[in-house]
Amino acid sequence: MGLIIKNNIRKRIKELDKENSISSVADEVELALEKKVEDILREAIERAKANKRRTIQARDL
Repeated sequence: MGLIIKNNIRKRIKELDKENSISSVADEVELALEKKVEDILREAIERAKANKRRTIQARDL
């Protein structure tokens, strides 16, 4: 799908890891995040539909 980009994951982890203790990111992290995002979006779609809206809003997440 391409929502999650491994290079961006690495950059963000580097920013968040103040102790600089994480040196690499496994390939499966990208795939796992992709799946989680898709699941969140599916739930948001259902919530918006249940509320008879055609727009997904932050509260749907």
